[in-house]
Amino acid sequence: MGVVNVTPDSFSDGGAFLDPRAAIARVERVVDEGAAIVDIGGESTRPGATPVPVSEELRRVMPVIERALQLPAIVSIDTSRPEVIRTALAAGVHMVNDVRALTFPGALEAAAGSTAAVCVMHMQGGPADMQDNPRYDDVVREVAAFLAARVLACERAGIARERIAIDPGIGFGKTVAHNLELLRNLDALAATGLPVLAGLSRKRMIGELTGRPVDRRLAGSVALATIAALRGASIVRAHDVAETVDALRVVAALCKRGEQ
Repeated sequence: MGVVNVTPDSFSDGGAFLDPRAAIARVERVVDEGAAIVDIGGESTRPGATPVPVSEELRRVMPVIERALQLPAIVSIDTSRPEVIRTALAAGVHMVNDVRALTFPGALEAAAGSTAAVCVMHMQGGPADMQDNPRYDDVVREVAAFLAARVLACERAGIARERIAIDPGIGFGKTVAHNLELLRNLDALAATGLPVLAGLSRKRMIGELTGRPVDRRLAGSVALATIAALRGASIVRAHDVAETVDALRVVAALCKRGEQ
């Protein structure tokens, strides 16, 4: 899953693709580099981020979505708002990737009124405060329970189980220790039979583990992507697509003999 942030304030590349022409060029590049899914977002969810108006989010993403739909890739909208979900799905988007797990009023119904895939993610708190003081008694158990509840809510709303993926929300209301514990136990989430999405690329935990600034976290990102795939992730979300695709091809070759 290649990341396309059409925002001025995303933690890694905020502002780089705010111009629609730059964002479209980014979409074309990530597909050319091997991304199977293009994830387009118009509102930053980095720690401390503030919301933008729905109209602005739509203004940012819709021209990019229109171009992405012409390319040989699955197109995902990274949003929580039912208005954006409905508009993007009406345009033909194939997937809704929601960091708030379709909890906004009307979001479940908006997604259920289509045949698109959905990904529900765990986040403790919201972008404005999620990293203030994240606490868990058992992070793996609590994240798994939350995701199970959201999957059930999706099914009750009419979203078939085969349309649903889950994301433990690495870096969203978690410390480095929480993130590492989730990564160690990613196979427990994969054991549910649902596709697991792992978003690890360039994240703060890499900086804390390596001391590298955000623009020098390629090696750490690829290492985490490789570990996630070996632990059962079906989808790996990445900024550095070509390098991550190479790593995942090596993982696929390694696992092919045993058909894991």
